[in-house]
Amino acid sequence: MVLLAQAANAQFTVGVKAGANLMKIDGKTFKEEFKTGYHVGGFAMIGLGEKFGLQPEILWNQTQTKTDTSIKQIPSDAFSSFKNGEVKLDYLSIPILINYKFLGNFLSLQAGPQFGVLLNKDKNLLQNGKEAFSSGDFSMLAGAQVKISKFVGSARYAIGLNNINDLDNQDKWKSRGFQLSVGLSL
Repeated sequence: MVLLAQAANAQFTVGVKAGANLMKIDGKTFKEEFKTGYHVGGFAMIGLGEKFGLQPEILWNQTQTKTDTSIKQIPSDAFSSFKNGEVKLDYLSIPILINYKFLGNFLSLQAGPQFGVLLNKDKNLLQNGKEAFSSGDFSMLAGAQVKISKFVGSARYAIGLNNINDLDNQDKWKSRGFQLSVGLSL
């Protein structure tokens, strides 16, 4: 009954957000530089008491990178569709963050996992979802979020934990970078 009473009193907010990604993919096939991308999506804030909250999100995330001269070490047809070595990866990302309210509702520290499904333009969303474990990205996020009235701003660091190289096992590819976003709770 205590849990049910707390759930009934929990604060629940939904909203929309958008922002910039500054990401790179580590691996000897890629240049060691951060490239900009974007993300857009929605979030929910679920209060879990006075100090903690849960924030699940659904984001369309874009990661861009550029191949380097060692691209010849992997099958040439794998990157034939990329122009001038530019690579764009679109993900449907699902972060699930724990918020620790550091300064009331104004400043929260965030941490949690992010599950990403690589979206293939030739397939629909359900077909892409079935391949989440073979072509997905699993990351950990940490950052901070500021909330002023209905406006929300956040800065996060993301580090990929799994190998996203589906071509061979010779080179490990992992994503990492920063996300900056602004949002509006509805």
